[in-house]
Amino acid sequence: MSDIITCPKCQSEFTYPSDNLMVCSQCFHEWDPAEVENEDKVFDSNGAELQNGDAVVVIKDLPVKGAPKPIKAGTKVKNIRLRPDSDHNIDCKIDGFGSMALKSEFVKKA
Repeated sequence: MSDIITCPKCQSEFTYPSDNLMVCSQCFHEWDPAEVENEDKVFDSNGAELQNGDAVVVIKDLPVKGAPKPIKAGTKVKNIRLRPDSDHNIDCKIDGFGSMALKSEFVKKA
């Protein structure tokens, strides 16, 4: 079998199909191979795929811990950097706030 699918959790080669899922015999992780392909992609609130360097617009007021005012809805953020493995998956710099991380669910592609 030349199409070896490795486990995304432990990288083991000892996996097997079970219905429409794959199962790892080492860590017992179950996953859908079709979803693993989309794992490294980041999508905005409308479902548009984001890329490094894109510009986005904040869709709701976001309170910032330690700041006297929130980030207002409609604030445009340029030149974003994506971190698909993190909960706050967008790194950016916002005028008046500095460097910070945002969740992609609170932005839309500009």
